[in-house]
Amino acid sequence: MQSLVLTAVVLLLGRVAASTAEEIPDFLKVCRRSDPKLNECVMSSVEGLRSHLATGIPEFGIPSCEPLQIKQLVFNQGHGAVTLTSTYTDIKVYGPTEFRLDTVRIDLDKKSVRIKLWLPHLRMTSHYKIDGRVLIMPISGRGYNEGNYTDIDATCSVQGEHITIGGNTHYSVKSFDVKFSVGDARLYLGDLFNGDRELGDAMNLFLNENWKNIATELQPLLEVKIGQLFKEFSNKIYHKFTLEQLLPP
Repeated sequence: MQSLVLTAVVLLLGRVAASTAEEIPDFLKVCRRSDPKLNECVMSSVEGLRSHLATGIPEFGIPSCEPLQIKQLVFNQGHGAVTLTSTYTDIKVYGPTEFRLDTVRIDLDKKSVRIKLWLPHLRMTSHYKIDGRVLIMPISGRGYNEGNYTDIDATCSVQGEHITIGGNTHYSVKSFDVKFSVGDARLYLGDLFNGDRELGDAMNLFLNENWKNIATELQPLLEVKIGQLFKEFSNKIYHKFTLEQLLPP
């Protein structure tokens, strides 16, 4: 979800693939670095992009974000109350374009961006494989899983630098830090314990009764994974276009 908003900010901060105003699509409002109200301009422009992010923007190589699709996430948690290895594939996240953008703070001198946003609801589906222990309970299985998350607050802090590619100056993300909190969560893992329904139902009940404790253990790892994912995604855009293209005066 944070990558969705960062992508919007990246597009809105510059001209992207265009070198003249006539080449910029009508829906893309350009925000210039000389604008004294740059933060407000970006926030307004993101709202104008919302429907296009939902359907996709082929000219920028951005697929539909409803749902947002991620091929795979792998977690290896080897210490603490939660010790497990899990893999999630064919991940689909529904609801990311329903975000409310609370603040955008762009510091051109420090080459940094700080974004705060809120989402009312996200639904995530995937195929999973898991093995380990959650709190005091052993857990293993593979199959379909679903999570429903509500009242989500997220903060993204992006620190960049200038690099040279082909003799041209480009912006590059050095670090992408993500912090988030979830108001409530409901989880379901199918086919736990080789399809033993009684054990599976008991584990799903346990997970939903203790989701906050589990989230406390897994959240730092998840935040790092999300940050790595978004850093890679962002630099694919930043390294493609020069600084002057992305940040016109």
